[in-house]
Parts: sequence; C-alpha cells; structure tokens
Amino acid sequence: MTAPAVPQTDAGQVAPGTLYTLLAAAGFAAVSILTSQATATGITLATVLAWRYVLAAVLLTGYVGSRRYKRIPPREMMLFITLGGFGQALLVYLALSSLKFIPAATLAFLFYTYPAWVALAQAVRGAERLDARRAMALALSFAGIGVMVGMPGSTAIDYRGVVLALSAALIYGAYIPMMRTLQKDHPVAPTSAYSKIGAALAFLLLSVGDQSFTWQLSAPAWTAIVALAVFSTVLPSVFFLMGLMRLGPVRTAIISTVEPFLTAVLGVLVLGQALTLPTLLGGVLIIGAVVLLQFRRDRVA
Repeated sequence: MTAPAVPQTDAGQVAPGTLYTLLAAAGFAAVSILTSQATATGITLATVLAWRYVLAAVLLTGYVGSRRYKRIPPREMMLFITLGGFGQALLVYLALSSLKFIPAATLAFLFYTYPAWVALAQAVRGAERLDARRAMALALSFAGIGVMVGMPGSTAIDYRGVVLALSAALIYGAYIPMMRTLQKDHPVAPTSAYSKIGAALAFLLLSVGDQSFTWQLSAPAWTAIVALAVFSTVLPSVFFLMGLMRLGPVRTAIISTVEPFLTAVLGVLVLGQALTLPTLLGGVLIIGAVVLLQFRRDRVA
C-alpha cells in the first residue's frame, strides 16, 4: 500500500500497473452483487452505502494509524476528503439513481463511456497522447461493452436516466485524472483513507437525511456489507490508485472496462447465472484491449 507514485508510464511499470488495475476491477465487479444481497435483507441503499464507506474509512484509518506515514498537509488532506470522497459519492449516487428510469444494461452502456471522456480530456490538456494503439484499445473496449450489455434499443428511453448515467460517466472521466494529480508522491493508503472518510460523511448525511439510517442489521446484511467494505471498497480502491499511478488515466480507464465481464463471471460463480455468448464475446474484445495496451512503450506519456 505504500508504493510511491510513478510520474510517467514506462515499460517496467505497465505489467504491474495492469495487474493492480485488474485486481481493482475484480473487487469493484462484486459491488452490484454484494449491494443487492445487502438491500435484499430490507435495508435501504443509502444505509448500505453509508455503512460500506464508514467501515472502509475505519479500516483504512486504522491501518494508516498503525504505520508511520509522512503527514499530508491539511489543505491537500481536505482536497482528498472533499473532491476525492464527495466526488466518489456523487458519481455513485448519480449512477444508481439512474436505475429508477433506465435498465441496468443501458446504465452500463452509458457509464462505461467514461474511458472516452478520460482520453478526450487528457488529449485536450496535452497530458496524454491518444495514439493509434490507444484509440484501437478504446474502440475494442467500447465494442466489448456494447456486445455484452447491448446497444440502447429503439424503444423510448427516459431522458432523466440518460442524463444521470452520462453525468456519472463524465464525473468519473474527470475524477480519474484529478485523483492522479492529487496523488502526486503521496502514499496510497492515507489518501485512500481520506477519500473514504469523505464518501462516508456524504452517505451518512444522505441516509440520516432520509431517515433510513440504522445500525440494527441482520447477520446476512452485516456479512454482505463487511464483504462490500473490505473486498469491493478498501482493497480495490488501493489497487486502483496503485495502477493509476503506474499507467496514467487513459490506460487505467480502458483496462477498467473489464469490470462488467468480471461481474458476469461472479454472477455465474456466486448466483449460478448463465454465462451468455454475448458476455463471452464482449469479454474477449475487452481482454483484447487490455493485451493491446501491454505492447510497446509510449513515446509520450
């Protein structure tokens, strides 16, 4: 958790950065399954999210407190809490809120346009060059998502859901480069802890505000929430930042599109769901994008 930041992508960092990003994707892929298991016990989504981030913040803060990390200046600490934490809470809330108006498949298709927004923003800023290889990887990942979840159909789609889902994608597209900039040379664990504190505060305010917050949870609810906090929040958040600092925003965003495929695989293993041909084909396309990004060192980071 204490790996230093790597300012530019070099050949020696591509493989470990990809591994960290894939580990993060595996953890994030379980979010929908574990969240569904928790809400199925009768508690609200706001309560699940509040406990998820409270436990994550406690775990990370406890870990950081047991180590001798260099103190982060108060101003930067507050940036991680507000921009990192509240930003994360906002995009999660917008994405989940869109499900009131559009199907989950449409949300997935719209939300996973975020690598394109990352690439566009980085290219406009001159921070990362969108060369032919990265453009091809982006196209493969986008095609893979389309094959897996299906292109939005010809039936009428509620524009409110579309706006919410695309807003979440745009915020995430800005969030990833922002976190890399904020991270600088700070250790990953403390910055992750501050971000989780911010997200916990946001969802606590939300759940208390709608009067749904409770600590009287059943054993199955606690089991799902603890798993959600540890395996789908703490560990993947740390792995994601470790990958981001090695690969840069564009590579990290493209590789992260493997999440829907991993969610489908987990659905097969945990819920006994069928693994469909479109899911397999989409997964192959996304894996192709990941493999493509392993070739040849970038001349311009």
